Amino acid sequence: MLRFLPGPIKVIINFTWAALATAIIGLLIIVVGIFKLLLPIPPIKRLTSSIANGLFRLWAYSVSGLFSLTHKTEWVIEGDLPDNRNGWYMILCNHLSWVDIPLLMHLSRKQLPMPRFFLKQELFWVPVIGLGCWVLDMPFMKRYSREQIAKKPELKGKDIETTREKCEKFRDIPTTIINFCEGTRLTPEKHKRKQSEFQNLLPPKAGGTSFTLQAMGEQFQEILDVTVVYPGIQPGESVVYPLLSGKLKKIYVHIDRIPVTPDLRGDYFNDEAFRGHFQAWLNERWKKKDQRISQYRSDHE
Repeated sequence: MLRFLPGPIKVIINFTWAALATAIIGLLIIVVGIFKLLLPIPPIKRLTSSIANGLFRLWAYSVSGLFSLTHKTEWVIEGDLPDNRNGWYMILCNHLSWVDIPLLMHLSRKQLPMPRFFLKQELFWVPVIGLGCWVLDMPFMKRYSREQIAKKPELKGKDIETTREKCEKFRDIPTTIINFCEGTRLTPEKHKRKQSEFQNLLPPKAGGTSFTLQAMGEQFQEILDVTVVYPGIQPGESVVYPLLSGKLKKIYVHIDRIPVTPDLRGDYFNDEAFRGHFQAWLNERWKKKDQRISQYRSDHE
């Protein structure tokens, strides 16, 4: 209905839609969180968590509208997702833009338990979003530089301990944990600086992924290896404006469903043999992902 509008008007409509949905639903989640904080009784905590999750799913449906409100985005999806809202899953995904988040919300809104992200500590202070994520028990990770650890050795392993604590909470809440293994968005500058062996990806970081599998591996039904390509948009180029302006006409997604086998669960930080095995496994997944992206771009662009 709104596809005839010029790009700048579409930007205003889509941005307003996303901002209002985030603000209204985020505030409702925070209100639920107040009851959760003031009444820490197990039955009430379970009820408030259920309500907050329901509101989070409503937000997922709302931001999904960005792909259809003012224009029709064509989804090319190879593979499929499980249809089980009451399970536990881990998604491994390449990271190109913050648009990856509404994309994964769109994919998981009907069939999967609501996703959780590992977030940078700084995001806690973003109005509405930070507190809303806190209410939803999303883990905020504070990274420490080598210099900081050298000055204060007690900081070593703090982020891993945070992961352990949060994973304990996820044991009681059906959850999809989303892990952008590269740790940051792909840009040509980062690709060059990290001397990546992959043509379309940054090197994956294995420690956090392995630790989450160690903590929750017995609960995860499957690992979902998701590969995302925004056709016509090169690494480092903005995906935000094309999405909001209606120029993002197509999105390619490939999904591999991988069983959580015993050999993927082990002590990454203390078992050298396992660490080597897991790094090799994740690098092999990344090689396949890299080849898939190159093949798609070669065939369609």
